[in-house]
Amino acid sequence: MTDALTPGKQPSYIRDHRKRLRERFLLGGAQAMPDYELLELVLFRAIPRRDVKPLVHQLLKQFGDFNSVVSAPADQLSMVPGVGAAVITELKVVEAAAHRLSRSRIMQRQVISSWEALLDYCHTTMAHREIEQFRVFFLDRKNVLVADEEQARGTVDHVPVYPREVVKRALQLNASALILVHNHPSGDPTPSEADIGMTNQIQAAAETMGITLHDHLIIGKSCEISFRTQGFL
Repeated sequence: MTDALTPGKQPSYIRDHRKRLRERFLLGGAQAMPDYELLELVLFRAIPRRDVKPLVHQLLKQFGDFNSVVSAPADQLSMVPGVGAAVITELKVVEAAAHRLSRSRIMQRQVISSWEALLDYCHTTMAHREIEQFRVFFLDRKNVLVADEEQARGTVDHVPVYPREVVKRALQLNASALILVHNHPSGDPTPSEADIGMTNQIQAAAETMGITLHDHLIIGKSCEISFRTQGFL
């Protein structure tokens, strides 16, 4: 599909509507706007001359909410009539900006004092993924986050993790502690027996090298589970 543009000048009713939305956004911010209006704002540049409301409603019907639309894979977005390269690019730019902003709030910072920011980052980057992703936060002796790395990707319900590789990377980075994170595409963050077993293996391997496993977080659609809080560590 391509984002076909209607030749000629932008109709006045579209121009006036866009002006009103921009003014409301500047005055009240994103919290003053429902998902469909915020999505309209994002698509204004991609589709400069046509009314974007029908496409916005179709995207929300297909994917659910603003976050899910922005996080949707490009191949799935392209299957929606009216979505082409320009629309996909705008959505992926917004997604990339959100990831970069949330990551900047945790890197090189003491984890305990930025725990909520760390959780926000995990949800921003992982909650809407359709396959499992396993990542590790590496911390120094002062519990400052020095590296955030994806270790593996898997399927909708499994991701292969190799404890020795996790510990090897920690040693390369001179890390003193770890926080493990992975997502459950089902939306339910309840740990499986495999999750618990894998965590125990990494903890044992890390301890032999003097590395502390602080926590393992499982990210669901709208909440997370902490192994430390739940008593698994």
